[in-house]
Parts: sequence; C-alpha cells; structure tokens
Amino acid sequence: MSKVSTSISIDSEVKAQAQALFADFGMDLSTAINIFLRQAIRENAIPFTIQRENPNADTIAAIKERDEMRRHPEQYRRYSSFTEFMEEENADV
Repeated sequence: MSKVSTSISIDSEVKAQAQALFADFGMDLSTAINIFLRQAIRENAIPFTIQRENPNADTIAAIKERDEMRRHPEQYRRYSSFTEFMEEENADV
C-alpha cells in the first residue's frame, strides 16, 4: 500500500502530550493516527464514544441547591470563615 503525506493542524500542547504518550507505547504520532484511522474503518465509526458531559444525579442536585441558595440567601446561614463553620459543625457532634 502506498503512503501519502497529510497535513493536519493540532494544538501544540496536545501534540506534545500525545507524542509523549505514544512514545511510552513505542510508537510515533503517525503510527498512532494510522491505528485510529484503521480502527475507524474497521468499525465503520469513530472507535470511541463522543458525548457531552452529562452531570450525574448528585451534581444536578448540587446545582439545583446552589440555584436555590442564590434565589433565597436569607434562608441559609453564612459564615465569615471556614474556622467558624467548622466550630459550629464540631459543636453539633
């Protein structure tokens, strides 16, 4: 199979990190990209899942709690320092 040269644009930091990673595997960037392309062809798809970061249930609950605290700050205790917070927490034990 004949080889062709292809030019792509990559963020310089991403390239450096990828080269270091692939060097640990004993390959260069060109070999890693060829592996990716061959796997994509084999699977007839991107060979990994691409998706948005969806927050889990705990994170969604925390976001809702934060929004509620912003809407009604008068309903929540404020502390002037972390030490003050910890003293109150330890007093409850």
